[in-house]
Amino acid sequence: MKKLQLTFLNEEGNTHTLTPKVAAEDLSEAEVREAMEQLCALDIFDRDGVRLYQEVDSAKYVETTETPLF
Repeated sequence: MKKLQLTFLNEEGNTHTLTPKVAAEDLSEAEVREAMEQLCALDIFDRDGVRLYQEVDSAKYVETTETPLF
């Protein structure tokens, strides 16, 4: 299963990662970038007075392989 991992820079320049619970596994770069920019434009997320999701940094799909032991 692939998971979409979105990385943003916060107000202080540190990275903040968002991994949606449900996301299509075939999104294009343009679709993901547009959605991330829209999230930044909302400007409603903060933690301890530091605004999160201030700038788009990167996005990737992370694929996990499970190997059953029994």
